[in-house]
Amino acid sequence: MRIMNEHLLLCALTLSLLAPASVADEAPLQLASLGHETRGGTIPAPTPWQALNPHKLRLKSAAALIVDLHGNEVYAKQADTPLPIASITKLMTAMVILDADLPLKERLTITRADRDRLRNTGSRLGYGATLTREELLRLMLMASENRAASALARTWPGGKQAFVHAMNLKADSLGMQDSRFADPSGLDAGNIASPRDLVKLVSAARTYPLIRKATTTRRISVRPWKGRGPLTFGNTNRLLRNQNWDIRLSKTGYINEAGRCLTMQAEIADQPLTIILLNSYGKLTPIGDSNRLRKWIEGGLEG
Repeated sequence: MRIMNEHLLLCALTLSLLAPASVADEAPLQLASLGHETRGGTIPAPTPWQALNPHKLRLKSAAALIVDLHGNEVYAKQADTPLPIASITKLMTAMVILDADLPLKERLTITRADRDRLRNTGSRLGYGATLTREELLRLMLMASENRAASALARTWPGGKQAFVHAMNLKADSLGMQDSRFADPSGLDAGNIASPRDLVKLVSAARTYPLIRKATTTRRISVRPWKGRGPLTFGNTNRLLRNQNWDIRLSKTGYINEAGRCLTMQAEIADQPLTIILLNSYGKLTPIGDSNRLRKWIEGGLEG
């Protein structure tokens, strides 16, 4: 039996090395589930998270999932329930754009077709504003600019409908079985995913340097119009201003149906973690939940 287990583990490691980059990033999640085989099944390998008491963590978000870099579960709450994800959607939008290798320096113009007719949200990018595809990507990711997301999808080969189809194909390729995408911005409540699927989304998004940098940049300035001064945009994640946080990737989201949402990759207690918080009530609730989570982990591991 020992020889067979060693052979199976060697095969798994070999396949992970031969897999393409996007698949290789998921390998730790697959290998983390390997443990010692017994008659009763597989015993998970011990992790530091076993020292934590989940009853001491009281999150106000309706759904949550925290996992480490190897896919070990730190905390879960309704982790398999598909829910509206609002602007978390924009991580998928960015990956699809970047996968297509479209020219990032091409200049795109905001038109009336980019207006939000579903919720009538405003935008500082008026009709005629012209920026590069890369600038629109950065504004979409850090400032959650909905017109930027619309323009990126509208100028996709085949238009917005073809773009949304590409989003769902990408989700399928990542194994996001409980997810569906209906628009590029997340304004449509039909954009849904489970926290467990969002871990896969964030894990894939972290392999894109532009996404990592844009989602953790605090402020940027752009010049959408000739002869006018710059427009400065700030990041929607307030935790980036907090020196106690080491955040490597983040995205916020909000619509009525989704509540307040926050996804992050951050280091806590010297451990890289993926944090998914969905359907929080109150503008600052995801921030409060994140701080409660950090204190729970740091205090639990120290104790």
